[in-house]
Amino acid sequence: MPKPVFVLALLTAEEARDFLPEPMWSELRALGAGFRHQDPLALDATQTEKLLQELNPEVIVAAWKTRALPTRLPSRLRYVCYLCGSVKKLVTRTQLEQGLILTNWGGSISRIVAEWALFHTLCCLRRATSWALAMHLEQGWKHSGTETASLFGRNVGIHGFGMVARELIRLLEPFGVRVQVFAPDVDAATEQAWGIRRAPSLEALFSDNDIIVELAPLIPETTGIITEQLLRLIRPGGVFVNVGRGAVVDEAALLRVAREGRIQVGLDVFADEPLPNDSGFRGLRNVTLTPHLAGPTTDRRRDAGAFSLRNLQAYAANQPLEAIVTPLVYDRSS
Repeated sequence: MPKPVFVLALLTAEEARDFLPEPMWSELRALGAGFRHQDPLALDATQTEKLLQELNPEVIVAAWKTRALPTRLPSRLRYVCYLCGSVKKLVTRTQLEQGLILTNWGGSISRIVAEWALFHTLCCLRRATSWALAMHLEQGWKHSGTETASLFGRNVGIHGFGMVARELIRLLEPFGVRVQVFAPDVDAATEQAWGIRRAPSLEALFSDNDIIVELAPLIPETTGIITEQLLRLIRPGGVFVNVGRGAVVDEAALLRVAREGRIQVGLDVFADEPLPNDSGFRGLRNVTLTPHLAGPTTDRRRDAGAFSLRNLQAYAANQPLEAIVTPLVYDRSS
């Protein structure tokens, strides 16, 4: 029998609607002994801490707009179910060490991020930004010197081998590409299971492939790891796509390379977000820009909600949870 659980949902109305549309919202409300919904934007930090102490919930459901939890947590709080991905602005490592259970959306939205990586790759190959600017602003049309490229039969290098990279490999299968991966957790068994090749180094990954997709997590070891030297190893006409984390790349170096026009670049993430109005990337015809949209599209946020609801139901039934953010996972997360 499920145990009685008091749940506090710190979600805006929009988050509740997008992540937990009916009947999921009703299922959440029916989980336990009590339920309270509070818009986090209606309270400041002091008011939020006061509410938490007054209600003393066992479970908190949180999302992007939820404020960082106070250092002094309610005495009864055991589980924070985060509907989104990056948790470091919500809880501290110390709180996890003290026994707080935390889950996030895990791999529930990985296919959506992979879809966006594929989108950027195709846009770069077909020179979509250049043609969008030409046709919208300059009454442009193709001409005898027009060049575009196809993804079929290409060599694709992926930096990182997390859940998004694995979903991207699945999406690439119909294109008959050859995939090479550089990541510390790729071994011979992984190569065989996924039909990929290991890159012996980042230098080899960048020099041996037509397309590079950046999907490494942002941790101290990867911050700024993509240097100008690596970017210049991409052959002329090649593609560099980043839908992972902006600070993995030396952006000043990337801008210098992009301005030369040798390669096509697709960027969804940046070290400084929102992208400054005067960013040198804006207006470059060989650069496709999107404003950090790779995460779940509005219509697919329900996938993360469904995943989280299953975790909440498992918690109430004293069953194992998925996508638990342990202190070790916390350290390796962006």
